[in-house]
Amino acid sequence: MSCSKSMPLTFLLFSVFFHLGNAADPLYHICFNPENYTAKSAFGANLNTLFNVLSVQVPPSGFGVVSTGQYYNKVNGLALCRGDVSSTKCKTCVVDASYELRNLCSYNKGAVICTGEMELEESEKLYGLAQCTRDLSNFDCKKCLFEAISKIPNCCSGKRGGMVVGASFTTVHYELYPIVNGTGY
Repeated sequence: MSCSKSMPLTFLLFSVFFHLGNAADPLYHICFNPENYTAKSAFGANLNTLFNVLSVQVPPSGFGVVSTGQYYNKVNGLALCRGDVSSTKCKTCVVDASYELRNLCSYNKGAVICTGEMELEESEKLYGLAQCTRDLSNFDCKKCLFEAISKIPNCCSGKRGGMVVGASFTTVHYELYPIVNGTGY
């Protein structure tokens, strides 16, 4: 999958989750599809199934892609936890972010959410993280990371920290505090 490949937005739901975080205060979310669904519709039922499957499938590896339903009612989802997050915390994050996504983008057929830990500590070091979804080849990941890095001056110039979520959910994140769990799994 190329990072510049356009994907049809109709009937798609993409969910990206980073780290344990406080889902009540997501780093980023967007509701991108003008179409809505109703709670008791086939799409709504498929969305509930998708969230349940992601909460089981994602935590062991930290990544998952799921599709449920058919045709007009098909729902696609993608979830990614940072590599230093335990399976337990990843599951909690996926469940919390799924709930929060329903609140932030109620009945919208397309949405993205990124959650994360937001603690500011005084430090003179700069901590960084770059991550691609596992469905990208090494070449496409590198291409997407370079593209995301090139956007830092436009969004984050002069700021103490920042995050760029690029095409194909490639992420570049830097802060003055540790943004990964140094204790491992």
